[in-house]
Amino acid sequence: MSHTRSIHIGFDPREAAAFAVARETAQQATVRHVPVRGIILDEMRQRGLYWRPTSRKDGRLWDDISEAPMATEFAISRFLTPILAKEGLALFMDADMLVRASLVPLFDYAKAHPEFAVFCVKHNFAPPEGVKMDGQMQTVYARKNWSSVMLFNCAHASNASLSVDLINTVPGRDLHRFCWLQNHEIGELPPEWNYLVGHTKCDEPPKIVHFTDGIPTMPGYEHCEYAEEWRRAMNGWAR
Repeated sequence: MSHTRSIHIGFDPREAAAFAVARETAQQATVRHVPVRGIILDEMRQRGLYWRPTSRKDGRLWDDISEAPMATEFAISRFLTPILAKEGLALFMDADMLVRASLVPLFDYAKAHPEFAVFCVKHNFAPPEGVKMDGQMQTVYARKNWSSVMLFNCAHASNASLSVDLINTVPGRDLHRFCWLQNHEIGELPPEWNYLVGHTKCDEPPKIVHFTDGIPTMPGYEHCEYAEEWRRAMNGWAR
């Protein structure tokens, strides 16, 4: 396995503040030099990596293949992470996250377990359908939020099936349930590596906090758990 490590964070122009905090805290929390890059939909299209047809319905971005709304521009493009990284271990994170601990142990754990193609927190998360952050629809699908933090072993043979063609042709719900893998190829991370604010219960302090319902700048979430810590990180980035 290559020693190369990289971090990829989904970018949506409507969540620029969230992305800034996720990137800043990820960089600060990674002692060794690990590049942190955004996955930008327009750039993926320009590079010929993303050609899924999308449209606008009721002001929302809509994935025509899935016949479903996309809460963010990186709803599907996240799965390009191992293709962008090319080698080694590649971590994908949603933008609405706060990294509170070094990510080095996460990479070290994955390196010690090459039998797994992808690592994630296997949430049992079934929120009621409705409206969540920024007026987006809360959709329900199998293995929801498993794909919000994914650590890929790019060298694993099964990840070769996660091709550009597959990513651009199958419904998003199939990608989010890791359709290209067998169950035994998905490694499980402790819940503190993707702590869902308002939903997750874990014994250890959260290492990655996920504001899955809404970040602290959004109405109704100003005083949610870890909101003050998130604001301090945002102010620190701004300074």
